[in-house]
Amino acid sequence: MSTPPLASGPQGPDALRPLLDTVLDALREGGRARGGPLPAGGPAAVAERVADAVGDVLPDDGDPDALRTLVTALAEGAADPADPLCAAHLHCPPLAVATAADLAASALNPSLDSWDQAPSAAALEALVTRTLARTIGLSDALVTTGGTESNQLALLLAREASGGGVRLVCGANAHHSLPRAAWLLGLPDPVVVPAPNGTLDPAALHDALTHLPRPLLVAATAGTTDAGLIDPLPEIAGLCAAHGARLHIDAAYGGGLAFSDRHREKLAGLERAHSVTLDLHKLGWQPAAAGLLAVARPAEFGALHQHADYLNADDDTEAGYPDLLGRSLRTTRRPDILKIAVTLKTLGRSGLGALVDQVCARAREFAALVREHPGFELWDRPDISTVLFRPTGATDDDVAGVRRGLLHEGRAVLGRARLDGRLWLKVTLLNPHTRPDELAVLLKLVEGTTPR
Repeated sequence: MSTPPLASGPQGPDALRPLLDTVLDALREGGRARGGPLPAGGPAAVAERVADAVGDVLPDDGDPDALRTLVTALAEGAADPADPLCAAHLHCPPLAVATAADLAASALNPSLDSWDQAPSAAALEALVTRTLARTIGLSDALVTTGGTESNQLALLLAREASGGGVRLVCGANAHHSLPRAAWLLGLPDPVVVPAPNGTLDPAALHDALTHLPRPLLVAATAGTTDAGLIDPLPEIAGLCAAHGARLHIDAAYGGGLAFSDRHREKLAGLERAHSVTLDLHKLGWQPAAAGLLAVARPAEFGALHQHADYLNADDDTEAGYPDLLGRSLRTTRRPDILKIAVTLKTLGRSGLGALVDQVCARAREFAALVREHPGFELWDRPDISTVLFRPTGATDDDVAGVRRGLLHEGRAVLGRARLDGRLWLKVTLLNPHTRPDELAVLLKLVEGTTPR
C-alpha cells in the first residue's frame, strides 16, 4: 500500500486538487438529497442514515471512497445555515472567501504556541487582533474559540487583576457561559440582577453595586442570545465607574454592528469596558471558530503567562522571538486569524457593514410581516436581527409543537425563547441573501403548522 499524500509541502496542492473536486461534488449531492434546510425524520432517522453510510468505522482495510461517502452523508444530514428557512440560532452561513482561507490554514497546519511553528501566522495575528480591538475602542485582543472561552478569559483576567478574588454581577439575561465560568474559576456565586423586558435594569444594578463588597465584575450584554437585545451600555458603564466596578461586555452577537455606519451607535459605551467578547462566526460570517476577547489593558494578558523551555525559552525571547504561550489558554491552536484577515481585507469595513445592514433590514421586514398578520403576535421590534413571535392564542405547548413539527419534517429551523413567562418562536436572520418573499414563505409554514 502506497503512503497517502500530504496536504502541505511541494506536492500538497496537487494532492488536494482532485480531493477538492470530490468534496464539492459530495456537498452538492448531499444537499440535493436533503432537499431543504434540515434532514427530515428527526434524530433517529438521521442517526440511522449516518450509520448506514459509515458502516464499519474502523475497517481492517481502508475504503478509498470514504471521503465522498462521508461528506455526502454529512451534507445530507446537515442543518444548512444558508437556507433562508434555517433561522433558529446564531449560526451563520460562512463566506466563501473565508472558507477558502480556512482550507489554506488546514493545509499549512501552523500551531500558534511557538513562533517557529507559525512565523507568518503569529505576525498576522498580532496585526489583526490589535486592529479589531481598536475598531471598538480597546487596545488588543486574543483569539478564542468563541463567546464561552472569551467570557471565561474575561473572568480569569478580572480575578487576577483584583488580586485573586472578584464577584460577578450580571443580568438575568446574561449568557449561560458567564455563571459557568464563575463556577469553573472557583468564584463566589454570581449576583443576578433583574432584566425586565430582556435588558439589565440599571436601577437594580445601582442598588447591587451600592451594597455588595468589592471587588466586583459587572457583565453586560450587547446582543442577547434570546432576543438580540442590547443592555443600556452607557448607563451601566457610568455606574461601574462610579462604584469602582470592573466592566465586561459580552458582545459576541452585537459586536459585528461596529462594522456598520448605520448601526454602530447601538454599541455606544463599548469603549468604556475593561474587556469585550466578540464572535465573528456570528455577525462576521466566518466558519467556526472565530472568537476574540478584546481588552483595554494589554498588560493584563501577563496573567496568562506560562514558561516551557521548548516553546518560549528566556534566551529566545530576549533574542526577539515572540512568546505566544501567554496569548491563549490553549497550547496547540490553529491560525483562525487567517480567515478573519482575508475577510477584512477582501470586504473592508463597508462590505462587512453592508452585510450587517442587510440582515438587520430583513429582521425589520419580517417583524413587519408578523405585526401585520392577524394570526401572530410580535414580541417587539428587533434591535439586531432576531425576531420573536408566536401564534395568537396559542399555548406554550402549541408553540413548542409547531417548532418540533417543522424540525421533524425538515421544512424549517426555528429557535425558541422564553420571555415574559411565555414561549416564543425565534427567527435569527444571518443570511444576507435572504429575500423578502422567502420570509413570507417562512411565516406561511408556521401558519400552516399551527393548531386551529
